[in-house]
Amino acid sequence: MKNRTLFYSSWIMLLLVFVVTACSEGDGDDGSVEWVVENARFTDLDGNDVSVKEFEGSVVLIDFWESWCGPCLQVFPAMEELRAEFPNEFQVLAVTAGLSEGPEEAREFAEKHGYDFHFLYDEYGVFSRLGGQGIPFKAYLDPDGNFIKIEMGSFGRQGDYNRAKALIMDYFGEPAEEG
Repeated sequence: MKNRTLFYSSWIMLLLVFVVTACSEGDGDDGSVEWVVENARFTDLDGNDVSVKEFEGSVVLIDFWESWCGPCLQVFPAMEELRAEFPNEFQVLAVTAGLSEGPEEAREFAEKHGYDFHFLYDEYGVFSRLGGQGIPFKAYLDPDGNFIKIEMGSFGRQGDYNRAKALIMDYFGEPAEEG
């Protein structure tokens, strides 16, 4: 009787391992912050899917914001300066976090201000999957699409500029001289 119980228990354990493995192989999502950032998808303001993988070759800032967030908006001009200095090396994904605004508010803001950012909406809950609870909330990717870091809050316009520029320069050096 004892051997039969051990035999059936072993088969049940093997079956459970198989089921758990088969169910987790589908999307490859290991739930880690790195995986979520490196595979993040959003929608543009016209409802089209946008993947962070489309921006490989550049340092990418995923900047979760909303139009009422003073610290978020304070830093936008600094990020615009970096886009002008490093137009091919630095991309800004300005992602409406969906806390109290949607794509309509983001579109209105984008049309009014004309920043050279990719204005997106967090249709797939990336912000919450990263544990975001407040904004500003930023995630950075390197030119190979690998997660660098997350920053919560703001270091002010100059502080955020300096921190982002240092990251860009780690990968690309000084910006090319215009001539």
